[in-house]
Amino acid sequence: MPANWLQFGFTLIVAAVMVAGSYLTSSGESGAATPPAAGSTSPNAVLTYHNDNARTGQNLNETILTPGNVKPSGFGKLFVIPTDGKVDAQPLYLPNVNIPGHSTHNVLYVASEHGTVYGFDADTGSALWKVSTLLAGEKPSDDHNCSQVIPEIGVTSTPVIDPSAGPHGTIYVVAMSKDGSGNYHQRLHALDVTTGAEQFSGPKEIQASFPGKGDNSSGGKVIFAPGQYEERAGLLLVNGVLYAAWTSHCDHRPYTGWVMGYDQKTLAQVSVLNLTPNGSEGAVWMAGAGPAADASGNIYLLDANGDFDTKLDARGFPGQGDFGNAFLKISTSNRQLAVADYFEMFNQAAENRADQDLGSGGALVLPDMNDSTGKVRHLAVGAGKDRNIYVVDRDAMGEFNPTSNNIYQQVSGAFPGRGVFSMPAYFNNTVYYGSVGDSIKAFAISQARLATAPSSRTSHRFPYPGTTPSISANGTSNAILWAAENDDPAVLHAYDASNLASELYNSSQAPDSRDELSEGNKFITPTVVNGKVYVGTINGVGVFGLLK
Repeated sequence: MPANWLQFGFTLIVAAVMVAGSYLTSSGESGAATPPAAGSTSPNAVLTYHNDNARTGQNLNETILTPGNVKPSGFGKLFVIPTDGKVDAQPLYLPNVNIPGHSTHNVLYVASEHGTVYGFDADTGSALWKVSTLLAGEKPSDDHNCSQVIPEIGVTSTPVIDPSAGPHGTIYVVAMSKDGSGNYHQRLHALDVTTGAEQFSGPKEIQASFPGKGDNSSGGKVIFAPGQYEERAGLLLVNGVLYAAWTSHCDHRPYTGWVMGYDQKTLAQVSVLNLTPNGSEGAVWMAGAGPAADASGNIYLLDANGDFDTKLDARGFPGQGDFGNAFLKISTSNRQLAVADYFEMFNQAAENRADQDLGSGGALVLPDMNDSTGKVRHLAVGAGKDRNIYVVDRDAMGEFNPTSNNIYQQVSGAFPGRGVFSMPAYFNNTVYYGSVGDSIKAFAISQARLATAPSSRTSHRFPYPGTTPSISANGTSNAILWAAENDDPAVLHAYDASNLASELYNSSQAPDSRDELSEGNKFITPTVVNGKVYVGTINGVGVFGLLK
C-alpha cells in the first residue's frame, strides 16, 4: 500500500456463537442472511466490524428509523460524546448491560487513538467506565512519519465483543504503544464489558515468527517487529479464535503480510500465517475493514501490493508462498491458518509497479444464491485501486494465469479515478460501493451475477477515501443507506437504499449548523442501531436520532 495514501446489524441476532464466526445463509435468490437461533439479550447488537462476519454492514432489525422520519425537520444531531483522541474504530453496541453501580444500560463501546477504551450510555452519552491500554510509563505510538494515522496510534482497528465470554461478556482490543525506552508494543486486551477490567491474564504481548527469508528475517524465519506494523483491519472472531491482520506505516520497509490467531479464552497464540514470507510488502490494509468469514470459518481478505511468485507449484500456488496483491481464502481448520485458495490478476506485476493493488478495499462474503441454472453459488466480492469489481467463486477462486483472469465475474471500469479505498455494503440482492471522488453506486444481483451498471447512484460525490456505507432496515422494508463524508466538517448522509437518487437527510441541511460535526475521519463507518446513528470523529462520537 502506497506512501501516498496519506488521508487515508444482519445487525446481529447474536449470540456468542454468531460472533464466533457463523454467517449462515439461506440458499435461493433472496440472498437474505439467515442467522442461527437467537441466544443473546436482544436482536439489536453490533458486536463486530460492519455488523457481521460477512461484513455486510446491514442491520435488519431497525424499527425506529424509516425513510419517512429521517428528514431535517425531525432527525438530527442529539449530542457529541467527547473522547481523548481520534475515533478510527467503529463504535460497537451491546444492549441491556448490567453495569456495577450504574444499573442496566444500552452500552456504546468506543476506542480512541490515544489508547483508551470507553463504555458509554448509548442513549445519553454519559460515561460508565473507561480504561487505558497503556502500561505504566507508556504513551501511544507516534505516527512513524506516515500521515495515514495521525498524530498518534493507539487503537485503530474495530474491536469485537463476545457477550458470553468471561463472567459478563468481553470486548477484545488490539492497541499499540511506545515505552520510555523507545520500544514499540502491540498487545491484545480482553476487557470485561461491564467494567473494562482486563480478563484472561491479559494483556497479551504480540510476538510472532514464520519460516521464510523475506523482509526482517533471521535464521530462516521472518520476525514480526511491532514498531513496523499497525493493526488496522477490524478484529475477527471465528470459532473461539481471534484473528488480527497487520499493515505497515505507509510503505516503510521492512514489512511483510501477517495474520495471527489467538485463543479467546486464554489469549494464547494458536496460529500465525505470513503472506509474503520470502518476499516483502503484501500487508493487510483494507481501509480498516475486518477480514470476512464464511459459515465454515474460512477467512477472506484482499492483500496489498507485494511480491507474488509467478512460478507456481503443483497445486497452482505461488512456489515460495508469496501472495502479494491477491484475493485470499484462508482456512482456519483445526485452528491453523493456511491459504486454501486465491485469485491473482494476470497483470499483477504491472499493478504493483503502478501502485494499483487490490488491498485498498475490503472483502465482502455474499449470501448463497442461485445462478441461472439453479446451482447454488458461494460468492465473495472485492475491489481496489484498479477500478474493477472482482466477484470470486469461494469454491474455486481462479488462482493465477499470466494471460487472463480466471474468475467468476469481473466488472471492469466500475469506478473512476483512484478506485476503491473503502468497504462495500450488502442488502437485498444489492452491493453498494462508495469509491474515491465518486457517487455511491448500487449494483443489483440477479441469478448470482452482479449488474455491470448501477441501478441507482447518489448525486453527491464523496471525496477521498470515498465512503463505507451502512444499511438499516426492518427486514427488507424501510431501508436506509448511511454514509459519512470525510470533509471539514464531516457530513452524515442518509439515502433511500432502494433509490440512491433520493437523499433523505444530510447533516449540513439544518439551519444554524445544528447538526454540524467536527473535521472528517476517513476510517469511520456509521453504526446504526436502536434508532440512533453513531459517527466517529477526530475527537469523539456524534450521535444522531429523532428529535423530540
